[in-house]
Amino acid sequence: MAATGSEKQGTSEGVKAFYVSTPIYYVNDAPHLGHAYTTVAGDVLTRWHRQRGEKVWYLTGTDEHGQKIMRTAEANGVSPQEWCDKLVEEAWKPLWEHLNIANDDFIRTTEKRHTDRVQEFVQDLYDKGEIYKGGYEGPYCVGCEEYKLPGDLIEAEDGTKLCPVHKKPVEILKEENYFFKLSEYGPKLLEFYEANPGFIQPESARNEVLNFVRQGLQDLSISRSTFDWGIPVPWDEKHVIYVWVDALLNYATAVGYGADQAKFDTTFPANVHLVGKDILRFHAIIWPAMLMAQGLPVPGRVAANGWLMVGGEKMSKSNLTGIKPQDLTSHFGVDAYRWYFLRAIAFGQDGSFSWEDFSARYTSELANDFGNLASRVAAMVGKYFGGTLPEATAAGDAEAAVQAGLTKALAEADRKIGEELDFQGGILAVFDFVKQVNGYITEQEPWKVAKDESPEGRARLATILYTAAESLRAMAVLLNPVMPETSQKLWDSLGAEEPLGALADQPLQDAADWGRLPAGATVTKGAVLFPRLEDPKKV
Repeated sequence: MAATGSEKQGTSEGVKAFYVSTPIYYVNDAPHLGHAYTTVAGDVLTRWHRQRGEKVWYLTGTDEHGQKIMRTAEANGVSPQEWCDKLVEEAWKPLWEHLNIANDDFIRTTEKRHTDRVQEFVQDLYDKGEIYKGGYEGPYCVGCEEYKLPGDLIEAEDGTKLCPVHKKPVEILKEENYFFKLSEYGPKLLEFYEANPGFIQPESARNEVLNFVRQGLQDLSISRSTFDWGIPVPWDEKHVIYVWVDALLNYATAVGYGADQAKFDTTFPANVHLVGKDILRFHAIIWPAMLMAQGLPVPGRVAANGWLMVGGEKMSKSNLTGIKPQDLTSHFGVDAYRWYFLRAIAFGQDGSFSWEDFSARYTSELANDFGNLASRVAAMVGKYFGGTLPEATAAGDAEAAVQAGLTKALAEADRKIGEELDFQGGILAVFDFVKQVNGYITEQEPWKVAKDESPEGRARLATILYTAAESLRAMAVLLNPVMPETSQKLWDSLGAEEPLGALADQPLQDAADWGRLPAGATVTKGAVLFPRLEDPKKV
């Protein structure tokens, strides 16, 4: 995986890490845009907090047990473990590296560090009387790996009962199981939700969970006995642990539960679990109930992002809208890809992707607004001052307005991205500043001022170009969590590395401290940040 800033700062003892997780993804197939959307969001969030100077831990990984994986492996003529190994090494890990995901760990649920601890956790619950033996019969969706309530199902034209997520027939299963006393935790959960109104986001997701829990919870089947691809129940190896109980525990096992108490104490629980809304109930109901039963702290926030839609259909392999991220990065570039989905879609809401929209935003906002600004400023410093950044000695109201705009952009972006997970709002705050600086250059007309060779004219020209370059310095810092490669190119173009140090080490909170880029820095016009697109492809 990509190197991370937390490798340098994440070892401080006693300091609680800002811990963010993605769901661990099923490896029944290669990742698509929906998986990448959540993972990029988590990467931007954790890079943002790293650049605040915080200790950070970012976890992602793969969910490798369960009936769905077993059937997929059988259909491909290999063992479940062979299938998982192949998909993880050839599809999942390479994509996260390609997208510049700076995760600190990658957990696989078939790893011994996970399976041993899951058995210990479940054994503890059994010993405490939180688990009992029983039987269950009901509709089961293999795709969701979940028993469905009759009221959750939808009906096909021929009367067949379908899973509302996968639109496929459910199977009626009857088997002996072990059950977790989830029903006893309804009142405790409602009390917790009341005391922690920000625990579930967005508000629509919170309301859905509250309504579900208020109707009364059923005890949870935590084992399966009709197949064997899973972690054995430690006191009864004819059963395997229900894949969702296994999967949810990755958030604890990956950070030292039962193995490294010091790491566990300074990392767990997660500050933010990023999840798709279709797995919200597992994370907002079952997971906190399991932790309460074990006497462990509950996460800070479960943030559900919406579905990524293409042509009005949820992104998935089953409905053939599963576009590969590489289809887009090969055309637009990795940084533009990272930027687009967080800028175009309000996190927490369903959002539609289209090739045409991506192309339009790329050209208008990235190439014309941001990239062209960087090119113009570097070219003018080269033309009028031989590539040496001049000193600003004639600042006035126009420059004060730019400085105020930067202060506003930083405050708004930091609040929206760092606290509210409003990636779109934070990015737009920075790009409002990009537009403001473009407007400043248009109004000040440095190409006309350059014709005045008097000392006053030269001072004014120097001030305009310094103001623009210093604004770009701040943009590089603010956009580094979103577009790290592009921001580094801009940082290099401004000659900022030598006087200021590495871009990743620039504190976000200092980005609006005006005058950090010193006069005398060597400004060079590098490669175009966002090249003109070739003829649009069709997906």
